[in-house]
Amino acid sequence: MAVKNKTEKNAGPNAAITTNENAIHIERVYDAPVNLVWEAWTDPKQVAKWWGPRGFTITTKSKDLRPGGTWVYTMHGPDGTDYPNHTTYHEVEQHKKLVYDHGASDKNSAPMFRVTVLFTDLKGKTKMDMTMALPSAEALQETRKIIKNHGGNSTWDRLAEYLSEKTSGQEIFVINRTFEAPADVVFAAWTEPKKIAQWLPPTGFSMTFIRADIKPGGRSFYFMADGSGNKMYGRAEYLEIEKPKRLTYTQQFCDENEKEARHPAIPNLPPTFLTTVIFSKEGPGKTRVTITWRVHGAVNRAEVEAFVKMRGGFAQGWTGSLDKLEQMVREV
Repeated sequence: MAVKNKTEKNAGPNAAITTNENAIHIERVYDAPVNLVWEAWTDPKQVAKWWGPRGFTITTKSKDLRPGGTWVYTMHGPDGTDYPNHTTYHEVEQHKKLVYDHGASDKNSAPMFRVTVLFTDLKGKTKMDMTMALPSAEALQETRKIIKNHGGNSTWDRLAEYLSEKTSGQEIFVINRTFEAPADVVFAAWTEPKKIAQWLPPTGFSMTFIRADIKPGGRSFYFMADGSGNKMYGRAEYLEIEKPKRLTYTQQFCDENEKEARHPAIPNLPPTFLTTVIFSKEGPGKTRVTITWRVHGAVNRAEVEAFVKMRGGFAQGWTGSLDKLEQMVREV
């Protein structure tokens, strides 16, 4: 029987998800050598630093990484709910392949799906090719709902962030979204001031550009207001604009006179971020947007710690903005 394919992207840099009637395929390239990515996957101490959606933690009870071995662990949700997991390994080929059943609550219960993960060395980088096979199309839809409701796609963002810190010592924030629109349309929404103002501000805020010169070397100056008289000013300097593929700019908190300032509610947050946005074609009429934030300029340890602590808040804020962007590009 022929299977209809449907493509979408997953959270994280260079991430792609291909789904069909009963499987989800995830492909991602990480800027780390294959041995480090493998260790991040298989070492319980490292897994504890990134596994699961944002806000979740895990406790490993036992891990026996061999065919027939098991990984027994509990995921702890941000609301205090515990999710027991019992994983059984079927194939373990060091630095190359893992096959396992995932999601059983204990050794006697049925797993949610079978996972195959391939690790490919790309001359210092690593391609992770992951397939989650479910027993039916109905099970696939239910699993996708669970992943969406719990922010499961952020797991792969967290891995990218962890590997960045491990390989370079640099803390980053990553988030991705797929849009049902061509790259030209999505790119325009990021580079035309009137369109930016429609979707970028946090929920409940409006955005007004005082100046907008969106070109390499150009700068913008704007404020966001919540309708109660509260305003936040910001400015951006555009470093790279490669239509419709890439956008790089610094953004900075400032006051009404365009002088550097601090976030009004989080004074330890670094004042300047480097934002990189990658626009990737993802099949007919679809575009994957990958957003990476880095601290920019001289910072102290307290500022870096505030940045790391706020990654969950960044994800929540960006999700609200990207929801509005998704609706806007659909209407084009």
